[in-house]
Amino acid sequence: MQHVSALREPLVTGGKTLHDVTQDICYQVEAKPNLRWMAALSVALFFLGVFFYSVYRTVWYGIGEWGLNKTVNWAWDITNFVWWVGIGHAGTLISAVLLLFRQKWRSSINRAAEAMTIFAVICAAMFPVLHMGRPWLAFYVFPLQNTLGSLWANFNSPLLWDVFAISTYFTVSLVFWYIGLIPDFASIRDRAKGPIARFSYSMLSFGWKGSAKAWSRYETVSLILAGVSTPLVLSVHTIVSMDFATSVVPGWHTTIFPPYFVAGAIFSGFAMVLTLMLITRVVFRLEDYITLEHIALMNKIMMVTGSIVGVAYITEFFIAWYSQVEFEQYAFINRATGPYWWAYASMMTCNVITPQLVWLRRVRYSIPLTFILSIIVNIGMWFERFVIIVTSLHRDYLPSSWAMFSPSIIDIGLYVGTLGLFFTLFLLFAKFFPVINMAEVKTILKYTVDNGPTYNPAKAVHHAPAHPAAPGVPASAPVTYTKHD
Repeated sequence: MQHVSALREPLVTGGKTLHDVTQDICYQVEAKPNLRWMAALSVALFFLGVFFYSVYRTVWYGIGEWGLNKTVNWAWDITNFVWWVGIGHAGTLISAVLLLFRQKWRSSINRAAEAMTIFAVICAAMFPVLHMGRPWLAFYVFPLQNTLGSLWANFNSPLLWDVFAISTYFTVSLVFWYIGLIPDFASIRDRAKGPIARFSYSMLSFGWKGSAKAWSRYETVSLILAGVSTPLVLSVHTIVSMDFATSVVPGWHTTIFPPYFVAGAIFSGFAMVLTLMLITRVVFRLEDYITLEHIALMNKIMMVTGSIVGVAYITEFFIAWYSQVEFEQYAFINRATGPYWWAYASMMTCNVITPQLVWLRRVRYSIPLTFILSIIVNIGMWFERFVIIVTSLHRDYLPSSWAMFSPSIIDIGLYVGTLGLFFTLFLLFAKFFPVINMAEVKTILKYTVDNGPTYNPAKAVHHAPAHPAAPGVPASAPVTYTKHD
């Protein structure tokens, strides 16, 4: 009796051919915008207008438009900055790290994740620039000594490290994303019917011919960029965490922040990828390419990183107790039981308790539950940044300086506005660029395609070799298994 191993779930369903892949993914670029896309873009543009109005009020009237005070001088703005940078982490992880580990399931989601990274970093950059008060002097953070005279950049400040880390992260991610788009741009160029579309995609494709030499260089450049990008996954949020960890503020001065922030960034980033991909697969009818298996695998990564974040929360309390430093102990007790207890409870519920539902297979493979869970996780990760920043500042060493923070309408407008900016950019990307990497999906097609119903080993049909054994090959060659219709 011969043992037949169970096959993994296919990554591409529906019996797709190479032509089908090109047709299905190019269709959403070539077709006229549908009403659902236009309605979504209209909502995003409305909130983008809110963003521009809030920026105008901030720049014209100053930072006094925000809810900051003398005690809580970092709050809503830095919370949103760290939240957006964290969301951008999953794109680089899916693109670079999973590429180096040869994970084939990344192929259907890496394009949208990379675009999400770029748009999230753009939204994150808005907050520190506006927080300067005079954004037109933003170039002062760069080491342009001859221009600035005696006013030199302070290289000891982690805020300056942020400038270099995030600008490097954005540049490498942008190049990596664009390199992957070139072959697909060429496919759209060759199918384009209008002169404007043909010219535009011809320019974007850089004259791609698809020769063997071009593909060889494409693979080489992709691997090099993946190798360069991988350290960025760890370095960027590590440096962001040092904005806090290098201070002497109780609740911030802790060495656990770098790995804790990185795990939290991947956690929130994968949640946002799930949110976007679940919408995209329905709007553009890509259920055969973004399958339940993709969703389940992303859920597993979200569960693991969420568990790491939960351990970090517990570790913070343990170290505060173990250190016997009353200021540290009070900072964490105040987080859980002080005036902002509701934010701490929301953080623990959304980030630690709710993701444990992913242990259940029914939840991992459920689209509605996964969508709700991804929204909950991103809400919880926003509250995490809010709790870390505000609760450590609003009650410091001097009770006479204790104060509460409340966001102003302009604070809220900026945050909601960056959501409008993000979704405007993503919707335009999804309409005019191929949202799935056609070239990479085609490379895995023959290994992962499903040509019919789910494979059942009990119904497998055993085939004898179709031709006599070749010289040197034993007649008892291994039998093959096909799916029984």
